[in-house]
Amino acid sequence: MTLDSKILAELKDKLLLEKKRVEEELNRIAKPTTSAGDFSTNFSEIGTNEDENASEVEEYTDNLALEATLEKQLKEILEALEKMEAGTYGKCENCGTDIQLERLKAYPAAKNCIHC
Repeated sequence: MTLDSKILAELKDKLLLEKKRVEEELNRIAKPTTSAGDFSTNFSEIGTNEDENASEVEEYTDNLALEATLEKQLKEILEALEKMEAGTYGKCENCGTDIQLERLKAYPAAKNCIHC
């Protein structure tokens, strides 16, 4: 299956919108590093007493987990955009068959077909 240019442009727009959303969310909790798609979670200084320190650690731990999830999403989006440029977008990484259009519309960064 070859994706026509209209569908490909539609999927690319979805990927770019999702990329922007993920980057905005990452920038809210972390700072970008020198590596593309990599961020470092911010550690907020709330105060010096025990309760404030506990809140700082809890917030940092929550943000660290969120950062990892968002970085994974961002890397998948960037990979999908690279595949579009290379002309290899829409192929399953496991079996090499075409990824179903319905799957790509639901999750444009999909790497595998529904069977894999």
